[in-house]
Order: sequence, then C-alpha cells, then structure tokens
Amino acid sequence: MNRDDIQSRLTQILATIAPEMDPAALDPTLDLREQLDIDSMDLLNFITAIHKQLGVNIPEADYPRLTSLAACVDYVAERR
Repeated sequence: MNRDDIQSRLTQILATIAPEMDPAALDPTLDLREQLDIDSMDLLNFITAIHKQLGVNIPEADYPRLTSLAACVDYVAERR
C-alpha cells in the first residue's frame, strides 16, 4: 500500500466519522479536529477504525501525533 492508497483509505474512514466533509477541500496539513469540527470521541473512533481497517496498532501515547491527515499517513506508512 503506497502513501496515496493510505491517504485515500484514511479519507474514506474520515468520511464515516464526518459525513458532511468535502474530501476535495480537506487540507492534509491542517488539524483534523479543527478542520472537520470533530470532538475527542470522533478522533478516538477514527483511530480505532485505522486499527481495525488497516491493521495498524496505535498506542494511546501516540494519539497526539495524529493531528493532521498528513501526520496520519506518515504514521501508518511507517508501520505497514
């Protein structure tokens, strides 16, 4: 799975968390919580979905690293 595939999968997961999201308008460098107006539970659901759908184990200590789509892509790419 390359970086584009990872970003596409993560965007699909985000669309289930924030269905009103416009994927084309999503800036991968900006904070996800601010950009999508999601709360901490939504972010936890996103992280859980990454684990379930992509098989990437994410320890709680790493949650603060997953602030933007680009950071999430980097994180998943490092662990696949």
